[in-house]
Amino acid sequence: MATKIGMMDAAYFVGRSEILAWINSTLQLNLSKVEEACSGAVHCQLLDAVHPGMVPMHKVNFDAKSEYEMIQNYKVLQDVFNKLKITKHIEVSKLVKGRPLDNLEFMQWLKRYCDSVNGGLVSYNPIERREGSKGGKEAGKKGPPAHTSAKGGAAAAPRPQSHHGGARRNELSSSVNSSSSSTLSVKASRPPPPAPAYEEQVITKKKK
Repeated sequence: MATKIGMMDAAYFVGRSEILAWINSTLQLNLSKVEEACSGAVHCQLLDAVHPGMVPMHKVNFDAKSEYEMIQNYKVLQDVFNKLKITKHIEVSKLVKGRPLDNLEFMQWLKRYCDSVNGGLVSYNPIERREGSKGGKEAGKKGPPAHTSAKGGAAAAPRPQSHHGGARRNELSSSVNSSSSSTLSVKASRPPPPAPAYEEQVITKKKK
């Protein structure tokens, strides 16, 4: 049974992207990082997906922010583990801190377990099941804020370069203008060229 999975099991070699795709498709969520599920609410609903009705979803809090609120979700999860006679130890103190590796390993184990129950294929409406949970209705609407802002920042990054480039072009043009104006002033300060030689000959003849 999947409750007895060793650390060298293939389950622990499943990548983050595959885990995220599984969570988001199963529960219709928009998580961008595995550790965003550290509140325990996602774990509870993933178990509810393969054991419909086993998890008291009205006790699950998708808005849990503090460690105290998260621990309440893990208590619900532990109760379900006990009912299903799952002996897997939950490292609550590590998971609630949002550590990426700890959350990934636990989610890898959970995916392996869910896949072992009827192949993980159960007719399930995640949005409807979340309606009775605190913050459940908004859970699927939330986008990945950090990921989006990072994209926005990356997209906006080139703008300052164009500004500096424009400033540099202005500096070059101004320096060209100043150098050309200084050249004109130098030309203006020079004395006029001497009269042609034939004028000197005319003046000499008049004197004679």
